[in-house]
Amino acid sequence: MKAVAYNIKHFEKEFLAKANQKKHDITLIANPLGINTAIYAEGKDAVIVFADDDVSALVIEKLAGLGIKYIVTRSAGTGHIDTKAAAAKGIKVANIPLYPTQENTTLQELQDAAIQTITNLDLWQANKCVGDACACANNCRILPTSKGPKQ
Repeated sequence: MKAVAYNIKHFEKEFLAKANQKKHDITLIANPLGINTAIYAEGKDAVIVFADDDVSALVIEKLAGLGIKYIVTRSAGTGHIDTKAAAAKGIKVANIPLYPTQENTTLQELQDAAIQTITNLDLWQANKCVGDACACANNCRILPTSKGPKQ
């Protein structure tokens, strides 16, 4: 899968590279995602964002026009993503359900977050559900009969 990771901090590069193991073609950039930087997603399948990126309806519309099908946030929260706009454009959204929120995050927690980010890409590439990381507005994992996640 081809992806661009926005707003990458210097300490994240090594963790993402190790977790990825060259499986996905990921471009790492320091620029935050916004209306003026969305163009870097051209030719990609996915964008990887962080909590302070602009993932508003306007940006999602531009990303959809560039062919983006997936958004992964390197955070537990998804309040910065207009998930309804993403759902309307057919873009799947995932998060890092167990992302640490305290300032004194350990190296192991950063590695775990990188692994979950890559796992989300792996599962989407295999056309599978991302499980607990699913943050789609339409709650596509749950069957109408509430018997559990789709397979």
